[in-house]
Amino acid sequence: MGEDESVISDDQLLVRARDDPAALIALYRRYYDKIFRHCVHRFLDRWVAEDVTSTVFMKVVEKLPALVTRGGNFRSWLYCVANNAINDHLRRTRRRMSKESAAGERASLRRKDSPVDGPAGLRDDRAALLRQAIVKLNERQQAIITMRYFDGMRLTDVAEILGSSPATVRSQLSRALVSLQKWLTRRSRAGNSEVYSDVQQQPTTGRSTGRSEV
Repeated sequence: MGEDESVISDDQLLVRARDDPAALIALYRRYYDKIFRHCVHRFLDRWVAEDVTSTVFMKVVEKLPALVTRGGNFRSWLYCVANNAINDHLRRTRRRMSKESAAGERASLRRKDSPVDGPAGLRDDRAALLRQAIVKLNERQQAIITMRYFDGMRLTDVAEILGSSPATVRSQLSRALVSLQKWLTRRSRAGNSEVYSDVQQQPTTGRSTGRSEV
């Protein structure tokens, strides 16, 4: 394109992408790592995350003309597509194995592969235990926890992606954290109950730290 991609908005890139493949590549470069990491944090499996991330960006190509026409927030739409793709895959997987056994197998695979970072400041053992607890939540709660604490989003951004109000998402986040606390308390051995309090204290992008912050 011959320009600094960082100063070109998503909307501008979308319009250009209809005729200029370089603009579509620029959008891919801008969001691939973010969507991939989001998928990794939901699946705990890099191979599956790569497949689903590819599916998400194929959807971008498929829906490009409609995206240009409809306008709106491309980033929110992209994460919405990612969450739908993740949930579809999890539902298919759930037919073959229980969540608990899947979490154990994926955690085992993850330890043999490149490490997957959890929220900053958590030890590897606590991060692994936390991921097992998150798998116990329903799909919406998993998405909220992942976007809020792993992706570092503000509640207003999470709400826009999920098509809800910030107040609703805040309430759902609170219930998810209570569920995590209960599960981790039951599993608390050798200090593992500290994981819950550690997560609540994790800073998120934009210096957002409070549970009531939007």
